[in-house]
Amino acid sequence: MRFLLRLLLLVSLAGMVSCQRADTMKLDLKGTDLSGTDLGGDFSLTDHTGKPRRLQDFRGQVVALFFGYTHCPDICPTTLLEYSMVVKALGPAGDKLQVVFVTVDPERDTQSVLASYVPHFGPRFVGLTGSENQLRQVMKAYKVVAQRVPLPDGGYSVDHSAGSYLLDPEGHVRVYEPYGSTVAMLTHDIRQLLR
Repeated sequence: MRFLLRLLLLVSLAGMVSCQRADTMKLDLKGTDLSGTDLGGDFSLTDHTGKPRRLQDFRGQVVALFFGYTHCPDICPTTLLEYSMVVKALGPAGDKLQVVFVTVDPERDTQSVLASYVPHFGPRFVGLTGSENQLRQVMKAYKVVAQRVPLPDGGYSVDHSAGSYLLDPEGHVRVYEPYGSTVAMLTHDIRQLLR
């Protein structure tokens, strides 16, 4: 009888361990571990081809989610270029990474502007836009800030949060990667999420 009780106890413990949520499993990360937080969530915007997209469309892949704008002189192109290098560094596993660029400047970043900008960094990269209200809601969910800064010539730039988020294949926000993370650091963290 004791043997049977011990066996039942072991089986139930094994079941509890296997039911542990993937987003609470400990990872060896270079970026900031956001596992288990309520940051983010699914959303619906329009991609650079005019197709409605939700984050859940990318389930099964690691998503690198970055907020920026096409007129950005340095941070945005640098970050997108780094992710294009990460795709190459991952080799065949690069097919399991989806880079998603969400504009913080919908007035200028129309579908056609995004279509001529985002795929330049990677043919599978996706640029997303929407109404100001839609984008404001997404930015709020991901705690992204963006503010127009008037320029002397009458134009404007946009000061914005510069980091990116990594979502695991189940769609949970897992890692915050600050601006300046190296290709090696990004590649390391993405490999952790692909395990």
